[in-house]
Amino acid sequence: MGYIEDLRKIIGTRPLILVGAVVGVIDEYGRILLQQRPNGVWSLPGGLLELAESAEEAGRREVLEETGIEVGELELVGVFSGKQYYVKLPNGDQFYPVTIAYVSTDLKNSKIRIDGVESIDAQFFDTKELPEKASPLVRSLLERYLKKERGT
Repeated sequence: MGYIEDLRKIIGTRPLILVGAVVGVIDEYGRILLQQRPNGVWSLPGGLLELAESAEEAGRREVLEETGIEVGELELVGVFSGKQYYVKLPNGDQFYPVTIAYVSTDLKNSKIRIDGVESIDAQFFDTKELPEKASPLVRSLLERYLKKERGT
């Protein structure tokens, strides 16, 4: 049983503030890796931190678990939080994520292997041609990252 499941036993479905990490994986062509969740939304690989795990460790772990891709160096892009990222899961659990977002161009392998549970598909997308059902966090991360890359 994980940390979050233990908390849920105590507080039920009431809203929590939970910390997570996502990674914008950028390939050699400048495309970004997105995973399609079972709800149809395309998102960045990532998830919630476990006890004693750093944000960087969580980001790398989640990318590997959800897409089969191993990444090395991470560059901090920003921290995203607020009511626009509120989540209510089908089971009624509610949370406000504080998401630490990274980008990595350090791919140790590029063969996508989805887990079939958290990811039903994963693909690299041109940053100007994102899927219609891309999560707001994808656009927020790309906006910050690309602005930084342009030096503006």
